[in-house]
Amino acid sequence: MAADIGHISQLLNATLDPSQHRKAEAALRQEAARPQYSLTLLNIVNSDSLPINTRLSAALAFKNFIRSNYVDEEGNYKLPEDEVLLIKERLIGLMISCPSNVQSQLGEAISVIADYDSWRRWDTLTEQLVSRFSTNDPKINVGVLEVAHSIFARWRPLTRTDELYIEINHVIATFGQPFVKLLIATDKRIDGNANNQAALKGWFEALDLQIKILHDMSSHDLPPIFEENLEGISKLLEKYLDYSNPLLATDDDTEESIVDTVKADICELLELYTMKYDEDFSQYCSPFITSAWNLLSTTGSETKYDTIVSKALHFLTAVASTTQHAPMFNEENVLTQIVEKVILPNVALRESDVEMFEDEPIEFIRRDLEGSDTDSRRRSATDFLRKLQEKFETPVTNTVSNYINHYLTQGKTDWKAKDTAVYLFLSVAAKGAVTAAQGVKTVNPLVNVVHFFEQNIASDLMGGDDVEPISKVDAIKYLYTFRSQLSKEQWKLALGPLIRNMNSSNYVVYTYAAIAVERVLFLADDAGNQMFPRADIEPFAKDLLTHLFKLIEKETSPAKLQENEFLMRCVMRILIVIKDGATPILDNVLTHLILITNVMKQNPSNPRFYYYHFEAMGALVRYCSGTSAALFNQKLWEPFHKILAEDVTGQFKTPVYTLFLLLTILAQLLESSPSEAVSDNYKALLGPLLGATLWETRGNVPACTRLLSAVIPKAAKVLIAENQLEPVLGIFQKLLSGKKSELQSFDILDAIIHSFEPATLDKYFGTIIQLLYTKLQGSPSDSLKLRFARFYHLVGAKLEAGYGADYFIKQSNQVDERAFAQVYPPFVLAETEKLPKPVDRKTAVVSLTKTLCDSQAFAHKFMKGWGNSCRILLSLLANPPAVSAGLGDEIITEASVDDIGFGLNYTALNTCKPVARDDFPEVLDVTKWVKEYMAAANQRHGGVVEGFITQRLPPEQQAAIAQYMR
Repeated sequence: MAADIGHISQLLNATLDPSQHRKAEAALRQEAARPQYSLTLLNIVNSDSLPINTRLSAALAFKNFIRSNYVDEEGNYKLPEDEVLLIKERLIGLMISCPSNVQSQLGEAISVIADYDSWRRWDTLTEQLVSRFSTNDPKINVGVLEVAHSIFARWRPLTRTDELYIEINHVIATFGQPFVKLLIATDKRIDGNANNQAALKGWFEALDLQIKILHDMSSHDLPPIFEENLEGISKLLEKYLDYSNPLLATDDDTEESIVDTVKADICELLELYTMKYDEDFSQYCSPFITSAWNLLSTTGSETKYDTIVSKALHFLTAVASTTQHAPMFNEENVLTQIVEKVILPNVALRESDVEMFEDEPIEFIRRDLEGSDTDSRRRSATDFLRKLQEKFETPVTNTVSNYINHYLTQGKTDWKAKDTAVYLFLSVAAKGAVTAAQGVKTVNPLVNVVHFFEQNIASDLMGGDDVEPISKVDAIKYLYTFRSQLSKEQWKLALGPLIRNMNSSNYVVYTYAAIAVERVLFLADDAGNQMFPRADIEPFAKDLLTHLFKLIEKETSPAKLQENEFLMRCVMRILIVIKDGATPILDNVLTHLILITNVMKQNPSNPRFYYYHFEAMGALVRYCSGTSAALFNQKLWEPFHKILAEDVTGQFKTPVYTLFLLLTILAQLLESSPSEAVSDNYKALLGPLLGATLWETRGNVPACTRLLSAVIPKAAKVLIAENQLEPVLGIFQKLLSGKKSELQSFDILDAIIHSFEPATLDKYFGTIIQLLYTKLQGSPSDSLKLRFARFYHLVGAKLEAGYGADYFIKQSNQVDERAFAQVYPPFVLAETEKLPKPVDRKTAVVSLTKTLCDSQAFAHKFMKGWGNSCRILLSLLANPPAVSAGLGDEIITEASVDDIGFGLNYTALNTCKPVARDDFPEVLDVTKWVKEYMAAANQRHGGVVEGFITQRLPPEQQAAIAQYMR
């Protein structure tokens, strides 16, 4: 039965009500399974009689539905073909006619469809768009261009592929000429409506989208149609970079006008053309340099101009990078003007910066520290100055140093002037990028960063409450920036005052102090030796952690408690550094982390915070659970299991990434704890873990797999007693069937082989093999072939448990008597030497040795296979795998904060990375073990192994293997 428009409208409205939204969302998920649900949503979007909020909710629901239900992992449609065609027919027109907030949601949906379908399955899309261009209605053009931009903007970050270039060329062929004509028509309409505010604004909005599309379409190569019209396009861009009209100006200091938006986008396009197409564009560049300079010299300090100022600075930075235009900046007079008219006005603290420092401290920190302020005046001015310095180091350093000294003198009575001096010094002292791991690695040789700190900054770091908070922050940021330039002795002097600043009452000061402490604890030399190892930190770790938890927990609402990820990152770092030194304070630290978990779970809102939170918990589990398993079980199982149980019953929908991290911690706890310590707890886990709910979300699959693989060995008896082995095998089958989860299916399979005797698996093993063979018949990936080879060797090596090569062959014969002979050479022997991990190569050695010595099938049926197996064994033994006894003790270097991704591919917890399992820890010396095993087997079988060597191997291999028979 098709979905009902009235009922779905009611449910969409209910999702906007906090008291009903969970129930309504669950009902909508049921509706989504009905035929033509997507079309019903589009009907709601199109209904003028419904409230705008309902239509907006429908557009949002449509976008999310398309994301999840349009195609499968292989790219095949999940929706009926006629529904797909209707969606494509209706979507463009619908978007054009909708209000702007609805348009943006539909635009994203179109972009998703275009992403899946490329141009091949929707080759009429650009023609549809072009056919709707209007010469007299800017609103229609805005709708059409929004669609085009949402599709073409996908190209910007992509790397070059033939398929991408075919798509771009297809678009240019159908869209390019009409687009250039529309650009000319838009220019004329703007001229013709110079006194008509409403029409002028509409045409400017269309122009802005056209500038963005010029950028999209030029992002990989300069289209021939643009190259042919480059002079005309340049004149048009020049005209609008200098354009002004009081009708479009805004009165509010924070509201950017559409004219300034256009100018900012023009500057961004000019930056691209200067960097990428300088050979073609340089002849048109000079007027733009003059325009950008005039713009920067005359634009006010109001925040509404921030974007245009920063984009203009980005353009000048690109100009300074070119061989042709850079020399124009290399004059003392020009450099002085640049510093006075461009750099100083844009690096000086403004009232709005101070307001953000006081009123939005966490936003101030993120913008300042993480580079999220790429469009800020300060950052852009600094980038321009550094580019000039890169080209002309001495004159730029000398010019700027004069201003630094001037502002330092003023700074004795004016802290804002001192802030400018410190910022200028940071700008000219650092060379190259500021790295997340080590800060500035190379400094300007014309300045002395340690001397500058001692003379001008140290007093602010050491001072008390009378020091201006921003001056304190400048001092801490200076240490943070140049942290790798200080020796350990210098850091020992600085670390105490730095830690004392964590006691500041000012949010930004104590956060910056925590950031700097965390980065110093991370600091290591090229060999991985930490500057401050465990012994240095352990004495004051307890007090530091206590204070950090106090700062985090002083906020009681979920959103505010999670706001400051930098504090939690510092907690994490301390726990990673002190390792099992946390054992004496384990109870206290766990209590705090669980309290934070319980507050956070009400509304997880900051992925970085809970990443660091779970990483901190992971460090405790990794280093302390082996000796304190009872305490972990007492503290962790109940809150974690409650979250899982609530999630499965739908009472509380944990965000996927939070659940992913929580499941990973549980898996690490199971793997790290002695079996008897978790005997009751894993039984409670089985219910949620074997249900379908957790596995439905793709993001959960890696962590669910890890957890189930850890549970199976500990719960083997329970699984048999309660007939739960078949659901486990059902999960294995589901994972194997998906392209993105097929490798994880082997983790489940390996755990099953480790945990159950052949007698238990006999009735299932033939089906397992059949499923694997079917998968190998397609176009298996290299990684799938390797996992199959590894699985075969695990079975082959576990001879004493009742498995072995003959067991595998017997089960294979039940599927097809010819199958093993067809699979073994290409998918086992050919892949074995490619096994990358020493533990897997060791398993293969054990498997092959036992096959050669004890397999009846290889002794009597697969004589050629016996010889080939021996050859592979000799190849492995030529470089015998040595497995480290200290597996898992490696240094943890978790992801930089800038590398954390929160999309469908989640950043895993580094403290909980699975340790490569050694299935045969008793085999310490592989070569010695092979010798002993082969000699004993030869004696056990009355010399038959020696006979096989003589009969089945060429002379050089006989000599090579004979040494293992002595």
